[in-house]
Amino acid sequence: MSTSQAGLSLDPVTFEVLKNSFITAVDQMAEQVLRTCYSFVIYNRDFSNALNDANGDSIAQGNQDLAAHVGTLHYTCKDVIRVFKGTMKPGDVFMINDPYAGGTHFNDVRLMRPIFVGDEIIAFSQSNGHWSDVGGSVPGSFDVNAREMFREGIRITPVRIVDQGILREDLANMIAANTRDPDSIIGDMRSQIEATRIAEQEILRLVDKYGKDTVVTGFQEVQNYVERATRQRIADMPDGSWETVDHIDRDPALGEGLIPICVKLTIKGDEVTYDFSGSHDTISTLYNSAFGATFSAVVAGMKTYFPDLPLNSGFYRPIKVIAPKDSIVDAPWPTAVTGFLMPFEKIMNSTYEIWSGIMPERAIACTFNQEYLLTGGRDLRDENKPMFMFYDWLPGGWGGRATKDGCNSTTSCFGTGLQAQPVEGQERLSPILANEMEIKRDSGGPGKYRGGAGVVKTSTLREASDAVLSYICDRERAITWGIKGGLPSMPQGLWVKRAETGEKEWLGTIFSDMPIKTGDIFSRPTAGGGGLGDPLERDPNAVMHDVEQDYVSLERAKKDYGVVLKVIDIDLAEYEVDTPATIEERKHIASKRRKWLEEDPAGVAKRYQNGEICELDMVRRYGVIVDWGTGELMPKSTKQFRESVKKRTANYWNDNIINS
Repeated sequence: MSTSQAGLSLDPVTFEVLKNSFITAVDQMAEQVLRTCYSFVIYNRDFSNALNDANGDSIAQGNQDLAAHVGTLHYTCKDVIRVFKGTMKPGDVFMINDPYAGGTHFNDVRLMRPIFVGDEIIAFSQSNGHWSDVGGSVPGSFDVNAREMFREGIRITPVRIVDQGILREDLANMIAANTRDPDSIIGDMRSQIEATRIAEQEILRLVDKYGKDTVVTGFQEVQNYVERATRQRIADMPDGSWETVDHIDRDPALGEGLIPICVKLTIKGDEVTYDFSGSHDTISTLYNSAFGATFSAVVAGMKTYFPDLPLNSGFYRPIKVIAPKDSIVDAPWPTAVTGFLMPFEKIMNSTYEIWSGIMPERAIACTFNQEYLLTGGRDLRDENKPMFMFYDWLPGGWGGRATKDGCNSTTSCFGTGLQAQPVEGQERLSPILANEMEIKRDSGGPGKYRGGAGVVKTSTLREASDAVLSYICDRERAITWGIKGGLPSMPQGLWVKRAETGEKEWLGTIFSDMPIKTGDIFSRPTAGGGGLGDPLERDPNAVMHDVEQDYVSLERAKKDYGVVLKVIDIDLAEYEVDTPATIEERKHIASKRRKWLEEDPAGVAKRYQNGEICELDMVRRYGVIVDWGTGELMPKSTKQFRESVKKRTANYWNDNIINS
C-alpha cells in the first residue's frame, strides 16, 4: 500500500469505489447542464460543478471543470453556510455570485443544494455557470471603464432561491429582470437547480447502498488521501525559493507602463507558499482579482504539474497564499473585478515558469491570453427577439514544452474545459457573420520547441441596430513570452474596418461600448504560445515542415530560425533546406541579436512607422513596444518588456551556435 493510502479507515476497494463515485456524481451534473441549459455560453462549457462536505470543503469536482472555478467553489459554499446555518431545510437551493466572498466575477453564478439524510446535512451539491449577462452598463457586463462593481452587474449575496422544493419565482424574476436576456437566465437557473438535484440523488443512492457513516467517512477520506499524496509530492522536491514577475498591459489611469504581478514560491518540507508581495495596487479598470480567484489561479497552475491527483480541498491544505491587501491580487469590495481572468492567467503562467525550473521535464513556456468579445444590440432579423448578445472567445497557442512543440489552437489555461464555439450556432443566434476563422501563420513563438499556433477570426455585423462592441484581453504589450532562449509570440488586439469609410482602426485589447454599424468588419488574432529553447537550435527539417504546414512563413523561417529554404514547388508546398546558407544565416543572427535588443527604441519605432519592419520584428528582434495602430513608442513598456526578454530569453542564448 502506498504512503498516501496508509491512513485509510475504509477498505481500499470501498474507498476507490466511493472516490470515483463522487467524481461521477459531479460529471452527471455536467451532463444535466449541457442538456438543459438555455445559453450558448454555458452550452460551450463555461460552467463547473462540485460536491462539498457539510463544512463546505471540496470533495470532488468534474473532469472538465474550468481552471478558473476550481479553487473557489468551497469558498462560496462556506459563505452560504455562514449566512444560513441552522435554517436550511430539505429541498432548499441557495444562490451566490459574490467575488468578495471567494467567487470569481459576477457572471459566474453558483447554485447549491444541501443534501440531507434525515435531519442532518451531510454534503452540498453546487453548480456554477457563467451567465452571459448580469446587467451593468454594457452588454455582457464587462465594462473596462468600471472602477467599482456598480457598473458590472448585480451582486448576489447568499439568497434562498428554492424554498423546500418551491422556486421563489418573485426573486428569480427580479434577478433575471436585471439582465439583458431574462428568458435565458431563468432557463439556465432552472438547469443548474436541476443539476444539483441530480448529484443529491446520486449521493443518496450511495447512502442507501453503503450507509450514511461510510459515505460521510468517504467524504473525509478522499480529502485526506489527496492531502497526503500532495504533501508527499512536495516533500520530494528540493526546499528553496523561486520568484518571477509577469505583467498586465496597463492601468488606464497611469498611462503607459506594464503592471507587475510578482510571485515568489517557497517549498519547505511538505508545504508550499505563494507570496505575491510587491504586486501592484488595484488598478483603475476591471482587471483586478479578489482573493478567491487568486487562490484558484495558484491551485490551477500547480495542479498542472500533478495531473494524476484528484482535485479537492485536500490539495489545498499544503498551500499557503500571501496576497497584499488592496492589491491587484486581493481586490476588496467594491473594486471592479469582472476581468479577473487577466491577473489569473499571469499567475498561472508565472506558476508554470517557476515549476518549469523545479521540474524541467515538464517545462512549458507562456500560453496565449484568453480574450472575450462581447457584442450586443437589437437584432433586426426577428421582431420577437429584439435583443441579441454575442459572447465569443477563441482558442490560441500554448507554450513550447520540454521535448515537443506547444499545442496549436487550444483553449486557454484559464478554461481548458471550454469549447470553441461553432460559428454556425453563433450566426443562428446573432446577426454576425463569420468571414474567416483559421490558424494564424507565424503566431507561434519561435524556439527549439515552437509555441503552438493561434488563430484569427474576422466577422461582419449584419442586420442590427444600436449595436456596441466590448473587448477584454491582454498581451498587447506584455507579449506572450518564451523561456530558456525561446522568443515571444505576437501582440493581441482587435481591428475594425468601418463600412462607411473603409478605414481600418486599431482598437487594441481593452475597450467597451464601442458603437458599430451594419457592414462593419472586426478582426482579432490570438497569439501563439511562447517558444522554449533557442530557435537557432531547432532542427532545420522541423522548420521546413512548419513551412509546409503553413505554421511558419518562408520569411520568418529565415528571420526567426535562421533557416533558408529553397522553393521546389510552391503549389505543392515542396521545399529543401539550403544548408550552407542556413549555417551562415544562423551565424549572422547569433552575432547580431544581443545588439538588436540594445538598439535605440525611438529609432526602431520610426522604422516601424515607415513600414521598414513589422510587429514581429519589433517584439522578437528588438523588444520594442509601440501603439500598434499609430506606431507611437511606449518607452516604459519597452524597458520592462526588454528586461523580460533578456531574463527569459537572451540569458540562455549560445552566441557561438553554428548548428544547421
